[in-house]
Amino acid sequence: MSVFDELRKLHSAEDFFEALGVEYEPAVVRVARLHILRRMGEYLAKNDLDGATDEEARAACKETLTKAYDDFVSSSPIAERVFKVHKDAIKPKAEPAKPFVPLTTLTGNPD
Repeated sequence: MSVFDELRKLHSAEDFFEALGVEYEPAVVRVARLHILRRMGEYLAKNDLDGATDEEARAACKETLTKAYDDFVSSSPIAERVFKVHKDAIKPKAEPAKPFVPLTTLTGNPD
């Protein structure tokens, strides 16, 4: 069974940490579990693991989980903005619409 098959069967973030042998603080994982796993996926997507041995893939998974976890040890889910809802929260607000002025209220040229 490949490391990816193994990881697909896991049920919790803690299971990922245990399966890959990555130490963690339960308090950090409790707050950012989905964010950590999402970030791990983002990091893994940047790696080309086609043709990698199972040992190389496992090492890459461990490295990316450690890196993702470290992101949230020193930061917060809101600051890291992994999910769309958090990214959208910082988009600049659109300018308020200009009030509609009907043509009938406009007067002719004062000259």
